[in-house]
Amino acid sequence: MQTKQQIERLLASAGLTPNKRFGQNFLIDLNLIRLLIEKAGIEEDDVVLEVGTGTGSFTEGLAEAAGKVITVEIDSTLAKIAGKQLSSFKNVTVINSDILKGKHKLCREVVEAVKKAKSRMRGRLLLVANLPYQIAAALMANLITGQSDSITADSMCVTVQKEVGDRMTASPGNDDYGVLGILMSATGEAKVLRKLKPSVFWPAPQVDSSIVRFVRQSEKVRRIHNMDCLGETVNLFMGHRRKMMQACVKFAEGDLKRITDWHGIFAKAFVDPHSRGEDISAEAYISIANICYEQLQ
Repeated sequence: MQTKQQIERLLASAGLTPNKRFGQNFLIDLNLIRLLIEKAGIEEDDVVLEVGTGTGSFTEGLAEAAGKVITVEIDSTLAKIAGKQLSSFKNVTVINSDILKGKHKLCREVVEAVKKAKSRMRGRLLLVANLPYQIAAALMANLITGQSDSITADSMCVTVQKEVGDRMTASPGNDDYGVLGILMSATGEAKVLRKLKPSVFWPAPQVDSSIVRFVRQSEKVRRIHNMDCLGETVNLFMGHRRKMMQACVKFAEGDLKRITDWHGIFAKAFVDPHSRGEDISAEAYISIANICYEQLQ
């Protein structure tokens, strides 16, 4: 793992400075890097996905613990630096790409690399990363639902902006309650492990951060009839979170637009149609989505 001075030298040698547009805030506290890896619970047959390789400092620690590491860096110069720094690790693949191809789709090259690694390893798929703030929520939502890509993370242990961490763990009725928190509650459990001050990053961001761990729980996932339908249902009602549920249905799109008896669905799900999306529990969203899916078959 690299100190702040080593990271600065690597960037300077390439004529680079941290790029704010790409959310380049490097985690420089080596004790926190070790803590993040420890809390991730990585085992030797696990596949780890890292997003935001940087100069490869954090990746080195991941490679020592995991069976395979697939690390993604959008900055082409940084990807070259990381590739050189990590050349001695035969279990690391560096991919120079934007992890997201649109809000609801992952980069095809990354998807194929993960699938290939998973076919060879017996363990889990873990997202372990110091996530760039701009893409954190969309990336995690994709890895929960597996929409369009059939890739789901069994666990995530990440640093994120404190606001995102609050959203990951918020309860109904809370201002931070949103799509990401609902999906996490519906499929597993998220927990804030530690709050981080800006000083543990270089350059220091203007906000606090959090280390958050999410663990997927198979008993919860089994209750969901169709993950795509759940995602569409949550997005419909949380997209108009302060409107009454019965008023939101006119905005239905895709398959949900075919639903005609919303009042019957609300009744079967024991949901008050006058309630608002921001006050509905993950369990209630699962019930609504399951009934919708059954009616659409």
